[in-house]
Amino acid sequence: MIRVAGYCRVSTEKEDQIHSFEAQQRYFEEYISRRPEWHLYQIYADEGITGTSTKKRRQFNCMMKDARSGRFDLLITKEVSRFSRNILDTISYTRELKALGIGVWFMNDGIHTMAPDSELRLSIMGSIAQEESRKTSDRVKWGQTRQMERGVVFGHSLLGYDVKDGKLMVNPQGAEIVREIFYKYGVEKKGIGTIARELQEAGYLTFSGNIRWSSSYIMKVLRNEKYTGDLVQKKTITPDYLTHEKKYNHGEEKKIVIKNHHEPIISRDLWELVETEIEKRNLRGSFQAGHSHRYGLSGKIQCGECGASFVSRKRYRKDGTAYRRWGCLTAAKEGRRHRDPQGKEAGCSVGKMVSDDLAFSMLKEVLRSLRMDEKRMIHQTAAAAAESILAWQDEEMDGIGGDKKSLTAVLEKNMEEMIFDGSNDEILCRILLNHMTVYHDGHVEIQLNHLPQIWIFTINVDHPSRHRQ
Repeated sequence: MIRVAGYCRVSTEKEDQIHSFEAQQRYFEEYISRRPEWHLYQIYADEGITGTSTKKRRQFNCMMKDARSGRFDLLITKEVSRFSRNILDTISYTRELKALGIGVWFMNDGIHTMAPDSELRLSIMGSIAQEESRKTSDRVKWGQTRQMERGVVFGHSLLGYDVKDGKLMVNPQGAEIVREIFYKYGVEKKGIGTIARELQEAGYLTFSGNIRWSSSYIMKVLRNEKYTGDLVQKKTITPDYLTHEKKYNHGEEKKIVIKNHHEPIISRDLWELVETEIEKRNLRGSFQAGHSHRYGLSGKIQCGECGASFVSRKRYRKDGTAYRRWGCLTAAKEGRRHRDPQGKEAGCSVGKMVSDDLAFSMLKEVLRSLRMDEKRMIHQTAAAAAESILAWQDEEMDGIGGDKKSLTAVLEKNMEEMIFDGSNDEILCRILLNHMTVYHDGHVEIQLNHLPQIWIFTINVDHPSRHRQ
């Protein structure tokens, strides 16, 4: 008795496809029952799943697991395109099944993988199925782009707006919260952590219905241009039709931008005020959601010529280990100094790069130069940092403790380890360093939090040299 399994798949959940899905299952059951030497083991069926990848095809993966356990001897499926639209997957999985002694019978294509010429025929049919999938993907993307150009909204509802039939409709309750967030940040000059805490204490719910507000959530609201009435689509794209993985669009495809597309929630004046405030706080090195939470030096290094923050770039040593180098954002965007159409100098000429190791080395030399009781300095700085952190309610500090005394103790212990043992440089920078300014001539000015002194270094490629204070 041959144990036979069937596999079927439909790629959408539309009603006509569901009927096809049920019909395929009935067909396999009837086809197998008409052969006395065959015994139906199981029918595996994936519904509403694409065939270009097996990653999310739960039943397909279950079928392969059962095959590896030797639970059936033959697999039947309607055609190659139902099995997979990825030629590499088609060949890979049929080869594996064949090695397990399991043949695959593609009924409509007339291909049995135990036949000598099966792989050649499979390659041809699999290539055709994959090419058809590519064409379908291109047609869908083209159609979606044309709809976006006409103003049809692709995406989900968000705080302040409901998406219905491709349109953004103002949700009054959510819109009021959005206005409050923008007003608190732009007019009242409150931090994102403070805003999150106040909304939470007031009992407001996030869009998802959760009472847990976070700094990153607030920043996401403040950065969303939809609240001004503008629509920007294609912020993310799916460059590979086989994997269907979404990626941020960094210029690979043209974004669809429509001004004054829908009813705004906030005025453009308030939007501009908030954007300006965000930029100011970034230049001052304030805690923000995103990049500045990842690295201790984020927002801490400034250009002495144009005032822009330094940004990091990952580099690799000869031994393969990675490190970061920091350079002026303006210089990175515009290149070295040049002349504009009126003949005036423009751009930024600060080409000095500062590595993490160099920055940490200068900061530690500053700490060693302090003429004061190190224990007292650590305690005072930790206490001041704890007070600021509790005011910000920075979400990265969750779990340390809710009162100033316990938080100060934790910070004090960590700072002692960092200063005396040389560890945890990232946190050391975040807590102690106010800013580091790099100038064109190679000198660097360093100022610590809560101290008036400025330390000046001259930097070269390898080592800093402190020459005055």
